[in-house]
Amino acid sequence: MKNLIKQLLPAGIMLLFLPAALKAQTDEDGIMMAKKNLCIGGTYSYSSWNNYWEGTFKRTNQNIGTVSTKMFGLMGTYGITNKLNLVAGVPYIETRATAGTLHSQAGFQDLSAWLKWQAFQFRAGEGKLSLYAVGGGSLPLTNYIADYLPLSIGLQSKTLSGRILADYLLGKFFVTASGTYTWRSNITIDRNSYYTTEEHLTNQVDMPDFTSWNVRTGYRSNSLVVEAVLSNMTTIGGFDIRKNDMPFPSNKMNATMLGGAFKYYIKGFEQLSIVGGGSYTVAGRNVGQSTMFDIGAFYIVDFTHARAKKRASSLHNNKTN
Repeated sequence: MKNLIKQLLPAGIMLLFLPAALKAQTDEDGIMMAKKNLCIGGTYSYSSWNNYWEGTFKRTNQNIGTVSTKMFGLMGTYGITNKLNLVAGVPYIETRATAGTLHSQAGFQDLSAWLKWQAFQFRAGEGKLSLYAVGGGSLPLTNYIADYLPLSIGLQSKTLSGRILADYLLGKFFVTASGTYTWRSNITIDRNSYYTTEEHLTNQVDMPDFTSWNVRTGYRSNSLVVEAVLSNMTTIGGFDIRKNDMPFPSNKMNATMLGGAFKYYIKGFEQLSIVGGGSYTVAGRNVGQSTMFDIGAFYIVDFTHARAKKRASSLHNNKTN
């Protein structure tokens, strides 16, 4: 039975950054939500792969076929001030494999939240340069199984992240670059021993931290944002999936992804926007070579206008009384 499981499970990792799909166009870009404005909405994303890297060796596995992940996400961004935003998101995830005997998994994954601060903004040549600091973290919402890769919906690790972001805008064209460090807590698995590069007689797994960077460039106006995106994740530590062995939560997981995204504000109804995009994993280590696309809709609620209307209505009522 143990050998059968090893034959069925030698796959890469399902999704790298969940809730990364939730973060698009918010904590990784140079756009801020105005004070007392709330942007809230939902996204749907789908990713799949049948090729993966076992260490640096690229392969397929007929015992699992194609692994796919669906994500339904709820996300909101609130303007605490014009220069300080709160971003939060929750994803519901479904995973499945087209072959073999592995059961699909589904459930809510992690609650994530970030504070995004515009620290500086000044003229630089003919354009405008903005510098941001972003900090946040995530907590698992449910007791999902982390040690069930590649069909686990997450890794059960608590995280803390710090990011520095720079955005340069020249007319309506922009370039944005960011670098992030993410700390991950240890996790507990449902077995009392496991093997990485040596035997561990414990149910505690030391999760490696990771770094990531993101570069995006494109066109940005009041009604439309179109951008190309190049991103990378590199694990600090970890180990490779051994030949024909099962993947493990503390594996080294490196990936470089190339993609694009758009955001369009509906003409005549500018509070509503449609977002979408896609990406492809061009290089990796112990991950699936996934193709991903997403689509979503967001609505902006302006609480300053709502309060102004309420005050005006109250004054009118007082005068008529």
